[in-house]
Amino acid sequence: MINFVEEIKHINIMTAERLQKQTSANIQEKANLIWAIADKLVGLYKPHEYGKVILPMCVIKRFEDTLASTKEAVIAKNKELDQRGIAVKKGFLETTAGQKFYNTSPFNFELLLADADNIKDNFESYLSHFSDNVIDVISRMDFYNEIKKLDDDKRLYVVIKEFCTQKAYLGADVISAVDMGYIFEELVRKFSESYNDQAGAHFTARDIIYLMGELLIGDTEQELRDEGIVASIYDMAMGTSQMLACLEERFLEIDPEAEITCFGQELNPQTFGIAKADMLIKGGNADNMRQGDTLGNDQFKDYHFDYIISNPPFGIDWEASEKAVKDECDFGEAGRFAPGLPSKGDGQMLFMLNGVAKLKDDGRMAIIQNGSPLFKGDAGSGESNIRGYLLEKDWLEAIIQLPNDLFYNTGIATYVWVVCKNKSEERAGKVQLIDASKCFEKLRKPLGNKRVEITSSCRDLIMEAYRNFSDWSYTSESNSELKVESKIKDCEDFKFTKVFINRPLRLKYVDLAMPEDTEKLKKEELTLLKNVIALYQKQFKDTTVNDLEFFEALKSADIKITAAQVKKVRQLLGVKDAECPEVYNNPYKPKQDDWAWDSDLADTESIPWKEDIEQYLEENVRPYAPDFYVDEDKNRIGYEIPLTREFYKYVPLEASSAIFDRLKKLEEQEAKLMTKILG
Repeated sequence: MINFVEEIKHINIMTAERLQKQTSANIQEKANLIWAIADKLVGLYKPHEYGKVILPMCVIKRFEDTLASTKEAVIAKNKELDQRGIAVKKGFLETTAGQKFYNTSPFNFELLLADADNIKDNFESYLSHFSDNVIDVISRMDFYNEIKKLDDDKRLYVVIKEFCTQKAYLGADVISAVDMGYIFEELVRKFSESYNDQAGAHFTARDIIYLMGELLIGDTEQELRDEGIVASIYDMAMGTSQMLACLEERFLEIDPEAEITCFGQELNPQTFGIAKADMLIKGGNADNMRQGDTLGNDQFKDYHFDYIISNPPFGIDWEASEKAVKDECDFGEAGRFAPGLPSKGDGQMLFMLNGVAKLKDDGRMAIIQNGSPLFKGDAGSGESNIRGYLLEKDWLEAIIQLPNDLFYNTGIATYVWVVCKNKSEERAGKVQLIDASKCFEKLRKPLGNKRVEITSSCRDLIMEAYRNFSDWSYTSESNSELKVESKIKDCEDFKFTKVFINRPLRLKYVDLAMPEDTEKLKKEELTLLKNVIALYQKQFKDTTVNDLEFFEALKSADIKITAAQVKKVRQLLGVKDAECPEVYNNPYKPKQDDWAWDSDLADTESIPWKEDIEQYLEENVRPYAPDFYVDEDKNRIGYEIPLTREFYKYVPLEASSAIFDRLKKLEEQEAKLMTKILG
């Protein structure tokens, strides 16, 4: 059996830079070859559909090549077991294969090509002789329907032939598990780019994963070396499981005897199939790779993990999971979503809550989010309450702003949130904000939207800022263009009270006349308005009266009017005037402070939690609105993390004279150039 631990030990002897180069070479060579095979599908499939064939074929070929050295022994052992009448053969065959999977078919790819007329039947027979766990992978990738389609169009033979060359060798003894995962992801990225498909939107390049791994280790590397590592790691949106593979690789570098158990869930059947196949070939527990909707169909209920690393989809609605999510939210603390639910248009904060619920009491999570979880949602909203949940529990350790153009299929700003349920004493009650948006090196050749990368120098600088845990700006000694800034904030710095402010309505009545638009008024309302206007013309013509005087006159004239009609009269006949007295809710029974509020003057103030509310209002509101009142029943607690504002630096505008001088010089240059052109 291929010793995966030994393979990882060997890999990790190399520096990070050499590892990156080796991986890039393997990815490029194999991905280009396999992409060329996809050209054989032109006409039968559209480019974005190539993955339906190529990805399952890669998985099958990797199984075949990995089993090649023990294939004959497995067939012989299977025959022997049949002769002995032994029905339960799984353990014997796995031992003979040296893997947790096997194939008892006499066929291999070369023998399949020897009988072109029966290649479909023989290929299906070959697949059916794999162990059940491999058959499960292939069936989940929905490949059997494609076999018929390929055969009907005379392409099955061609595809198998292309995979039968030495260059297409994908055995685990030559192509490492990590490299194979990135080959898969590079292929899927190419397929999805052909259709701008969401399936490729969240592949996470190795440079980002390495940074997330370092953040998960944090300040504990020496402790992990001294005590050894026994850990469970989980990715709730694992794709082809490369985040898990890279994190496991890092732990094995720290402790070559580390015992790491990987768990992952993935919705997409093809990428799930790749992840499960990868785990089988590595010799891990493939049952820990599970398919399904993480939000609506949690495959790891009641599980808790030491480390969580994930890049869940953002900007994707969770309507398909709505019923299950809301039902679980109703469970309160017994479910994953007790703090609240975000808007249905973006479910990434639900993944955040899923991760938090699955962390052990001393667990750590690194999760990628876009900018909206920092600030989206008003006080009292689901998004705000989720932020508050993390802050009040004191589980949010750090947020790192990454450079733009770091991901394959998006150029937007992204952030790594580090969640820790057992912060160090130094970090208790604090959140570290790190601006690493300027800490990158440009790629010589863009990969989709990925134009920059976090090199080891960048990663070292970011981790220096993280470990120093102070307000400071850091610049790389080897490259002055690499900059990182850190700020340490109290958890309460992100908490505020949203205060609702009302001001009294102030009205006058002057020159009353029937409104122009009366079509929507009821008959009794029209009659009332006519009577009111007639009274005004009789008692107050050419004068101005305030609201209380006006309604006292109506009362004296025995004009009966309901509370709803009072509002209608004020709306249609009253004129706002800041110099007039306040308007009472009930002008017939005026009570002090029982004012009718002016909706146009209603306002809110978001008051930092650390500030005294009354003092803030006296200093910031009273000078501009001396008659304000606070509706304390409406006050809400809110939370937002204005990371961009924290690192904003004002740059004075260029003087207009300097701009004009520059324009004048450009005009002079243009004139000289035109003179030269025109002779």
